[in-house]
This record gives sequence, C-alpha cells and structure tokens, in this order.
Amino acid sequence: MKNNYWKPGFLSGTVGVSVAHIWAAWALAGTTLAGPGELPAGLTPSSTTTISAPTLPTHNGPAERVAVTVTGQITDETGSGLPGASVVIKGTTNGTTTDANGSYSLSLPTGNETLVISYIGYLSQEIPASGRSRIDVKLVSDSKALNEVVVVGYGTQKRSDLTGSVGSVKSAELLDRPAINVEQSLQGRIAGVNVAINSGRPGGNSNIRIRGYSSINATNNPLYVVDGIIWAAGIDALNPADIENIDVLKDASATAIYGTRGANGVILVTTKRGRKGGTISYDTYVSSATLARKRDVLNAREFLALEDQAYQNVAKFDPAGWASGKYASKDPRIKRTALIGKLFDANLNPLYDVDWQNEITRNAISQNHNLSFTGGGDQTTFGLFLNYNDNQGIIRNTYLKRYTGRLVMDSQLKPWVKVGATLNYSNSDERRGDEGVGGNNIPRMMIEMVPIVPIRYPDGSYGRRQDYPDMESGDNPVALSNEDKRMYKKQVFGANAYADFTLMPGLNFRTTLGANLASQYNPFSETNLVQLTRPFRGYAEIWSYDTKFLQWQNYLTYNKQINANNSLNVVAGVELQKYNYLQWFSGVESLPDNYYEYYNLGVSGNPLPPSSSYNAYQMASYFARANYNYRDKILLTATGRFDGSSRFGANNKFAFFPSAAVAWRLSQEEFLKGSTVISDLKVRASYGLTGNSEINSYQSQANLSTNVSVIGGTRAPGTVIGTLANPNLRWEKTAQYDLGVSMSLLKGRIGIDADVYLKQTRDLLLSAPVPLSSGYASIYKNIGSMENRGLELSLNTVNIDNQTISWSTNFNISFLRNRVTALGDANDDIFPNPYFLNNTNILRVGESVGSFYGLVRTGTWGSAEADEAARYGRRPGDLKFQDLNNDGQINDQDRAITGKGIPTGYGTLSNTVRVKGFDLTLDLQYSYGNDILNLTHHSALDRTGQANSYGEVLNGWTPENQNTMIAQARPSYVYYDSKIDSYKVEDGSFLRGRNLVLGYTLPSELVQRWKLSRLRAYVSAQNFFVLTKYSGYDPEVSTYGDAFAQGIQFFDYPKSRVFTAGLNISL
Repeated sequence: MKNNYWKPGFLSGTVGVSVAHIWAAWALAGTTLAGPGELPAGLTPSSTTTISAPTLPTHNGPAERVAVTVTGQITDETGSGLPGASVVIKGTTNGTTTDANGSYSLSLPTGNETLVISYIGYLSQEIPASGRSRIDVKLVSDSKALNEVVVVGYGTQKRSDLTGSVGSVKSAELLDRPAINVEQSLQGRIAGVNVAINSGRPGGNSNIRIRGYSSINATNNPLYVVDGIIWAAGIDALNPADIENIDVLKDASATAIYGTRGANGVILVTTKRGRKGGTISYDTYVSSATLARKRDVLNAREFLALEDQAYQNVAKFDPAGWASGKYASKDPRIKRTALIGKLFDANLNPLYDVDWQNEITRNAISQNHNLSFTGGGDQTTFGLFLNYNDNQGIIRNTYLKRYTGRLVMDSQLKPWVKVGATLNYSNSDERRGDEGVGGNNIPRMMIEMVPIVPIRYPDGSYGRRQDYPDMESGDNPVALSNEDKRMYKKQVFGANAYADFTLMPGLNFRTTLGANLASQYNPFSETNLVQLTRPFRGYAEIWSYDTKFLQWQNYLTYNKQINANNSLNVVAGVELQKYNYLQWFSGVESLPDNYYEYYNLGVSGNPLPPSSSYNAYQMASYFARANYNYRDKILLTATGRFDGSSRFGANNKFAFFPSAAVAWRLSQEEFLKGSTVISDLKVRASYGLTGNSEINSYQSQANLSTNVSVIGGTRAPGTVIGTLANPNLRWEKTAQYDLGVSMSLLKGRIGIDADVYLKQTRDLLLSAPVPLSSGYASIYKNIGSMENRGLELSLNTVNIDNQTISWSTNFNISFLRNRVTALGDANDDIFPNPYFLNNTNILRVGESVGSFYGLVRTGTWGSAEADEAARYGRRPGDLKFQDLNNDGQINDQDRAITGKGIPTGYGTLSNTVRVKGFDLTLDLQYSYGNDILNLTHHSALDRTGQANSYGEVLNGWTPENQNTMIAQARPSYVYYDSKIDSYKVEDGSFLRGRNLVLGYTLPSELVQRWKLSRLRAYVSAQNFFVLTKYSGYDPEVSTYGDAFAQGIQFFDYPKSRVFTAGLNISL
C-alpha cells in the first residue's frame, strides 16, 4: 500500500522525531525518493533529527509532481570553476556538463533526485537535491589522482606519478582559442616545443621542433600518435575541434617506448569520445583577414627616376664606352617613346601606377563550422563529429576548403571486455599561389612586377612585365592568380578498432588495429593567357600520390598494489607496421584550348615523359615499461624497445632502445607534509636512448639508374648501379639526459616546471667520399654527431580568484644551444645543397646546424678609397666586402658564418581574466637570438633595371651619400653584384601579439529557457601586432623545409591579421 499524501498541518511546527520512526514511515510510504527500506543519505536508525517545516496550503488531492530547475557552479578546492564537469541525475542518463565558468543548469522531474557530480582527477560526489533550486559543489582532488590524467605511450598515468618530461594541452584551452590545424593548437603552449608557422597561406607549412634538432639528413619532425595509432597521413587532416587533449613527450624516459620513432619527440593526440547521456554542440566562427604588413616598393615615378639615374651612372662606370656611344641604344627614353599611347603619354609620363600588393591581396572572409552529437548509456557510448572549414587566403583565388567527419563508438560488452572503433575522414581542396620561387610565384611577382604596366589593357588583355623592354621574365600576379590553377586535392581515411580484455584483476590485454590511407591529387593548368618561359603556351600536369600505413599492436598491462607502500605497473607488447607510397606524374604542353585545363590531357599532341616512384618499409617491435611507486614519493620507471626495420643495412636491421628514470616527491616526506606553502614538490632525473629511422627506404642498398652509352656510333640505353650499397648502415641514435623539478605552491595557485637537458645524437647519416677507384664519389655512412643543450621553464599562477573575478597567468621560456660535434674523421666542413645562387649554409663542427655562410659586407667603396678599391677590381659606389684572409682578393675563402636560423630563446606569456560571464585572454609570443637570411634582397635590391625594387634602393650610393650599405644604382648589364653576404642576414627576434580573445558566456538560467546548456559568444584578433627589426613581411619564416632552412626566406606567402567572431553552443 502506498500513501503519497501530504496531511495539512503535519510537521507544521518544529518537532523532534526519532529517525527510527521516520524510517518506518518512509518504508510504509514507499516513497519514490528512495527504495523501500532505504534511508536518505546521512541518516541512521539510531539518530534523531529536528525537522522544521513551513505552513503549507491545504491540498485535498494527490501531490502533483512539478519539474524543478536546479542551477549552480562546480568548483575546485580553490574556488575556480571546472569547465566540462558532469552533472547527472543518479540512475539515469539525463544530465549536463558545466560551461567555461563551471556553471550548470539542469531540469529535475520532481526536485528531489540525487545529483552525481564528477570530473577527471577529482572525487565524485552524490548530492540530494532536496527541492533546492541552487546547488554549488566544491570538488576535492582524488587521493588516488592528485593531478590530471596524462596520456603516455601505450597507457595513461597521473601527472603526479610521471618521471618523464610531458607537456599537456587540454580541450578547454583549445576551445577558447580556435585553430585550423594541430600545429596552431600547439604553438606557444608547451615549453621546449617550438612551433614555427612559416607561411600565411591557408594550410601553409609549419615546423615543429621538440628540444632542437636531432638529424641532418633524416627528419626532425616529431612522431604523431592519434588515439594510440601512428598518424602517417598528415596531421593537417585532423580537425582540432575534435581533440580532447594533446600530450607531448619530450625526454627519452617518455619517448623511448617509441624507440626508433622517438628521437624528435612524440605528440600524443587524444580525440573526443562519446559520453553517457546526450549532448549536441555547435561551434562556428567567421573571420576577416588582411595583409598584416606591406613592403615599401617603388611607385611608377620612383621606378622610372631610378632607371634614369642608373643609366646616367654608366658614364662614370665606363667613361670610354659612354663616350663612344656604346650605351646610346640603352637610353630609357628610346623605349619609352616607342611605348607612347600604351604605357606613356606624349610627355613620357607613365599612364599607370599600379600598387601590386593592393591589387593581388584582399580582405579574405573565412568560416568554420563544427557540429557534434554524443550519447549512450551505461554500456555503450557513441559520438559523431563533423566539420566544414572554408579558409580563404589574402592572395586572390587562394583557399583551403576542408570537410572532416569522425565516428566513434565504445561498448562494454561484458564486465571483462570492452571494444571500440574510430572512423576518420577528411577531404581537402586547396588552391595555392606560392609554388616554387620563379616567375609563377605570386608573392614574388607582387613585389617585382613593375608599377608602370597595368593589370589589363583597355582591350582586356593582361599587362606583362616584359611589355616594358629589358625586364626579366615573370608575370602579372593578377594574371597568375586568375589563369594558373594549381590545386591540391587530398582525401584521408583513418580507422582503428580495439578490444580490451580483463584477464584477471589487475591484468588487461589490449589489441588495436589501425590504418591510415591517403590519396592526393595535385593537378595544375596554365592557360595560354599567361606568358612565362615555357616554349609552349597552354600547359597542364597531374601529380598523384597514394599512401598506406597499417599498424597492429598487442600489449598487456598489469597493475598490482603490492601492499600499502608499494605498487607496480607493467606494460609489455608487440607491434607491427607496414608502409607503402606510390607517386606518378603526367603532363602535356600546347593545349589546343584553355577550357581543357587538366581534365583531358589526351587532346594535346605534345605529352611530357611520364614518371613514377615507389617507396615501402616494414617494422617489427617489442616494447616494455615498468613503473614502481613507493609510498607515492619514490617513483622508478624503466623502458625498453627492440625495433627492427627494413630500411637499414643487412648487418643492422635491429636495435635496442632503453631508458630509465627516477623521481622523488619531497612533498610526501615528513619534513614537508603539512606545509602551507609547498603543496607538491617533485625532482626528476632520466636517461634514455631513442632512434631515427626516417630515412630513404633504400638508402642502405645499391640503387639502379638508367644510362645511355654510345656504342659504335649508336645510342644504347642500359641500366647501371647508381649508388653503392652499405650493409653496415645503422640507426641514428639520440641519447638524452634530463633533470627536472615540478612544484605546486599555495594549494595550486603557483605551478612551476623546470627542466635542463642534454640531447646528443650520434651516427648521423652523412655523405662520405670513397676512393675514386670504386667508380663512385660518395656513400652514405654513420659518421656525424650533434648535440642540443637546453633549459625549459613554465610558470602558471592564479593571481586572483574569488566569486567576482579570476586572473591566471601562464609563462614559458625555452633556451636552446645546438651545435655540430663531429663530421667524420677529418671534421671537414660540409656545404648542403644551395638554396639559391650559391651555398647559403654550412655544417661546421662547433657551430649550429644550418648556420648561414657568406661574405661580410662592410659598406660601399667611397671616392677617397678609389685606389684601394681598384686593387680588388672595384670602383667607388661598389659593394665593399671584408678580406678575411688578407690575400687581396674577395672570393669563397672570405666567407664566414653570418648568423643562424635557430632561436636562442623562445616562449609565450598568456593572461586570462574572467569577470562574471566575461573572459579575456591575451597571448604574447616571443623569439630572440635567431637570424633571417633574406634572399629577397637579391631580387629587389641587387637587380636595377630587371624588376621593381624595394624603396631601400633610394638610399643607394651617390657622391653625396657615400656612407651606405647599398651600391650605386647601375643597370644590370654593366653591374650585377648579388652574393650571399651578411647584409642579407637580419635579426629575426620578435614579440608578437598572437591572440586576443574577448568572450561572454550567458548565464545558465537564461540559456536554459532556450533549451540550451551553454552559449558563449566571442571576438578575437590574431597576429594583431609584431615588434621586430626584420624588414620583411614576418620574422617567423622558412621558405624551405629541411634542417638547414629555418630562417631562409625567399618570397613566402605573407602573414595576415585576422579578426574573428564566433559562437559556442551546447544543447
């Protein structure tokens, strides 16, 4: 029998009641607030309680159940709101998550349900609602997880248990500062991780270096692991909004579990999964981007005046030739007169004055949309995550459009088995304008295109640089933007499935199968409206690439609490990897009509020779790690991995990579327990060995190449051995020593992490000479070594934290010293492939990898130095270089190291202030001690009369202005002096306003009326200022991609200033 009636006047006053009596009444009533025979939390049969009840109005029927909305805030022990905390009605899947301030709003059927509040790293709490409309909850740290969970190789650990150096970025940080790729998400977040966004092009190249450089001829890129599986198809295919957290393994203790793939650090990406209950989220933004900085170039009148001055200076350069009339035909007035009506009026004034930077750039409007659905129950959860990104470039007709989709499922099939799967798909469509460094490179042409030629003539035809005689080949950047169609189309499919078995208490077995499949299709067509150096007008080509990567891993995890003071965690497993890559090319010239583009190559009667290439490798690995914990204060880690790779010589297919680490949590010692200042203090030390297997798959083997010989007057094609085999070729190995300290002060208000490290790489792969009797010039051998020494410091503070305002600061700085320590037996200098007219870099023992190498410019020769200049074959007004060896000549023997592209120090300073629902974030990025080799000076300073120039040439040498670094203006046909020298090296240090965000999260009480759980609006500005001495568009630049190229700049796609407005909505 149930009696759910409220008797008028019952408990209308204050009475003392035995809990036993209440228990009996509770059981008889069979109330829906608790099961029969159950007591409300906190009551026992032997206790008594005082109950005060208000006088209630008379009600003569059954009580109606009225839905109640409860609101509140979930905070940590310091009172800071916890975003993303789960608030669920006990026994159901109905619930919500907290917003960025930790606030929530939830509708309860009766108002008397029990709420379950949980957050990773904190103890869950169950709170009876008891009819209240507001419930604030302060969560306390889990005694078993004093810090957040951190993903490490093949498992997770509490941060308090880490012995290695690991940096993390959480989803809440990513949400507040949206990015279009993972590299942007990481920039400036973690000490020791240098992310250089080197191009302003949508999808432009970036370099990520973790603790410096580890190789010369192999890769320096980190290993990406997404949800436990190596991501081999390009990390740009992953939507940053799908990321739950990023963990970066920096020292060898953390990376050795990845063996040959860990020398450059490991970036572990954990994506979002489904969650119990049901949520729908939609995030969107619209942005406007403009050219952040213009270069000062000559306008039409300045260009023509400089040309006239240069011509007149020929008389001083070659008086005899000038007097003989040798140069009379070069008088600019002659060609200008011939162009009256086309480029000049009757008085030889220019008809056009085009600012090509203005004409080719635009205000680019971009948009991004993320939509996610998650749901499930106690056994199975799922998630669907969708994204569309339309990122328009500031150069006209350049863009990157990307569609991504991700489907995830996890299911607890039985108490002892859990399975899950992830499907990722990405489809990107990109149009570029900065390909190569020649006349079809739009960023170059927007500087070099002469201002006196129009975009189009009245008849609609394009103006061309060659329309003004004597100009170098190259084309109208607007014509290139319209008529050159250079596309990059890429599809990426990623999948992984796992099964996790509990074999016995503490022992789990996990098997995971993953695949990355990428198909890239790069078509290019150029209409016959564009005039370049090709002999045929109308051109098309197609490059195609297929990449396949398969990975299967199986490992056991054993957790054992030995006794109250000792615990053990062991991971051991085996892994197989298989990779193959196929590339092919086809192209044609002389297309009969422009509309064919690259869609029908067969219509051309002039095909180009096709080509193809193939690359494949396989790896087999065994790995193990053991973690020992003594009383939560002494932590030991030992790791080992045994790798075998098909890439290396027959005598060195396998190698072992061990590491060991120890940590001492001094805060657990009696002399620090109870300290009101030091909340946590840990000292770490580690050593480990990792490798680098990312070399050419067939570098250890003899490679065949084609050759044509003439036998008896007849050309006879054949096949020869092009390179020698080296069966002793082995892995590059990096040994790393790390000493670190992690400290938390004042109950977490101040957090400090500091690491000092020594990273030594040996057995570097370099090209070594062999005896000429072998018939070959060189062979790749393991003969070099280098080292990186560094210091990393992170400081996180909570400056103010109360109910009204919170203010937190994050600061990190990294110091790096890189140097080459050996280059073979003789330690001879090595000159990498030149990036331009001659060698730009040098490898020298004792110096930084990628050091710039050139002459030392000291100024220009003055009139009073004419005799001394003549001894060097120079004249007053010529460039003056230092004769370093004093031999009376200026040649390659006078070249010296003039700078380096690797910064001495770099980092960020970030401040976040929250007031009520408002949040304000300011990110500053800085770098110092790095140089830039500005090769654009070759084109825009050294070639008067061939192209337009920087305004800097107006400060060139004249009899009245002899104290200058710029040579006297002369036509290139009499004076051309462009060398790699110190004047082209500029200070690349900078301070950047990287991100400024102002957001507002509407109160939960308000958005609940709209059936929403969260609504945040924000505006932001990216790259809103840069302080630098560098004269180019942006000091964070690298035109080329290898270890030597950081800081070498030759007409890159310029950076933009971006203003964004967005919304974050959750249902």
